[in-house]
Amino acid sequence: MGEFDLIARYFKRPARRAALGVGDDCALLQPRPGTQLAISSDMLVVGRHFFAAVDPRTLGHKALAVNLSDLAACGAQPLAFTLALSLPGVDEAWLASFSDGLFALADAHGCELIGGDTTAGPLNICITVFGEVPVVNGQSQALLRSGAKPGDDLYVSGTLGDARLALDALLGKISVAPEVLAQARLRLEQPSPRVALGLALRGIASAALDVSDGLIGDLGHILECSAVGATLAVDEATALIAACSYSTWARGQFVINLSTDQQRTLVLCGGDDYELLFSAPPHLRGAVAAAAQVSQTPVTRIGRIDAEPGLRLVDGQGARLPHTYASFDHFA
Repeated sequence: MGEFDLIARYFKRPARRAALGVGDDCALLQPRPGTQLAISSDMLVVGRHFFAAVDPRTLGHKALAVNLSDLAACGAQPLAFTLALSLPGVDEAWLASFSDGLFALADAHGCELIGGDTTAGPLNICITVFGEVPVVNGQSQALLRSGAKPGDDLYVSGTLGDARLALDALLGKISVAPEVLAQARLRLEQPSPRVALGLALRGIASAALDVSDGLIGDLGHILECSAVGATLAVDEATALIAACSYSTWARGQFVINLSTDQQRTLVLCGGDDYELLFSAPPHLRGAVAAAAQVSQTPVTRIGRIDAEPGLRLVDGQGARLPHTYASFDHFA
């Protein structure tokens, strides 16, 4: 099977929202009047971002999910994406499963594939995603990292630490029950992009991003871009690990076998959560709750934005904790 046959069989679809899709040298997008294009790219490399033996359907899902998560963090409505795919060979069963997972998530968010590239080489997936953000009275409604203000509440969506738990278990660093690993692995390999919450937070959140490299590190990006500091209630954040779908029956297996520091490490440093971390003024707590309800996404208040630079970690009694945690860095 040649390159163009591969594209036609597994990835070419009729254009729907795009003015011109797969098949020409360029795709054409026509943004609606009064909108801006939000654009983001993410790369997944075998052995770095996923195991070689991963289910290709879940890999197709995750490849797009991590990009949709960026749109969610910007408050952008998904529009279209391109796919650059390097393959060690043509495995038709693998391609069929990968494209099924990719398009299932794409269709769920109305986001169409409009072009890209394929080549022979080590397995590598690079997606560029496009979304729309409204412009009202000349002002973009995009959520940015740079808008946090002293006094703002700090929130995170969903749960944290599940993906890191699965990764550590798969690498043999910790031992958990098979049922626990199966549930946690869903969060590692099939994250849920919080697009609906991102859209609902437009006009409410003062700053936002998605948690991909770990809560501590990603929060640092907001603090740096907004020129502020923060106080993080570590026990409030760590409590999110007990909100996992398997926690009720697995708590004895999971929580007791991990020290407090191990639990905090999973939540603060884990990465691959793809939850939204955002700030909002205290007087908009009701609006945040409404956004969570309309998007069917739980959110938890885990701290506050401070005028004093730096990040302060406190426990459940408000006592300062040593800041010895660090998030993932590809080149550290």
